[in-house]
Amino acid sequence: MTTSAFQLTGHYAPVHDELTTYELPVSGALPPELTGWYLRNGPNPRGASDHWFTGDGMVHGVRLEHGRAAWYRNRWIRTESFDQPDAVLYQADGSRNLRTSVANTHVVTHAGRTLALVESSLPYEITRELDTVGPYDFGGELADSMTAHPKICPETGELHFFGYGSITAPHVSYYRADAAGRLEVKQPIDVPGLTMMHDFALTRQHVVFFDLPVVFDRESAGHGMPYRWSETYGARLGLLRREDPAGGVRWLPIDPCYVFHTLNAHDTADGRIVLHVVRYEHVFRPGGPQPGGTLWRWTIDPAAGTVTEDRLDDRHAEFPRIDDRLAGADARFGHVTAARGPAERSSLRRHDLHTGAVEEHRFATGRIPGEAVFVPADDTPGGAGWLLTYVHDAAEDASDLVVLDAQDVAAPPVATVRLPQRVPAGFHGNWLPEA
Repeated sequence: MTTSAFQLTGHYAPVHDELTTYELPVSGALPPELTGWYLRNGPNPRGASDHWFTGDGMVHGVRLEHGRAAWYRNRWIRTESFDQPDAVLYQADGSRNLRTSVANTHVVTHAGRTLALVESSLPYEITRELDTVGPYDFGGELADSMTAHPKICPETGELHFFGYGSITAPHVSYYRADAAGRLEVKQPIDVPGLTMMHDFALTRQHVVFFDLPVVFDRESAGHGMPYRWSETYGARLGLLRREDPAGGVRWLPIDPCYVFHTLNAHDTADGRIVLHVVRYEHVFRPGGPQPGGTLWRWTIDPAAGTVTEDRLDDRHAEFPRIDDRLAGADARFGHVTAARGPAERSSLRRHDLHTGAVEEHRFATGRIPGEAVFVPADDTPGGAGWLLTYVHDAAEDASDLVVLDAQDVAAPPVATVRLPQRVPAGFHGNWLPEA
């Protein structure tokens, strides 16, 4: 696969300078409670790239401090393959060099460590000032890749994640680290092929795995995206009880589809499991247009062995987020981004998952938002808070950090921080509150 024109131009074009700029201009008023760091990761190719997805990871950060925008910084993640561009992930014998990483997909914090993630490799630890510490393998206990979408249980502080991509079985393994960062559970998961398992779901009682029909394509390895849609692989959801990780996974079939991102999941009082996901009819299928993702609800009934699939909105959506203090519980509100081209109007939508009501913030034409992260305003999960997102202004080729009131998303921004350079399109990030 060669680089498409959009992947290195416009909103997707990389930036070439690492900056540190202090005392950023602010329109509106930053809430003084917003004191911490907003960090977001994404690809920033340094040179020719077979696919935008494979660009070197760069974290863009803004430090907010008692009503001030104290600084902006952007730094590449200095991984082994950053310093050695010819390093390869898969060796001739099928083994992997797990320090070969672009670390370009997410940035999370757990047990006092901030980790830059990409699902093919080990995490890379960084500081809150965005300096690279180095690869992190849980004290030598992790000899596998780590998903870019780990889940932190807000009740136990445990970090749940999986690794995939091993040429030999098991192709997928499940892991759990305790609140102190000690790796406690390593459990192989039986899947029939080298599936691309990008995300999964966590409830108070279950871990839910997605075994979907995007599988490793050996001919594409080393030439861009090494996964392709399969018409024959099938699709299913796997249930693993958290209290019994060695007890095996129960698999239930669903219609063929793909899911990059989960909004949330929870158990119901009558024993069912409800998941909200952004679902695609297919991805990476050669030829023809690629459909956009839309918000769906999957309801699993373990007693009946069935999965009910319901589309909740027919409009394009991505980058779903909730108040992370409700991860695994019945979160009422979820937020999705609908990013459009520079000649269209993008939006951010707040879904009431109980009533079906939707509120929408519509950005001006050519202002393109990324993922919006929820930052709480008080100690009440699901209550007041703000949504933070980087927004690219195509007309000015500039970017802002925009702060919206999560309980009134249709209103004008609470505050807008003008950044010293454009922030390219990227993936995921988090708010790191003051310790």
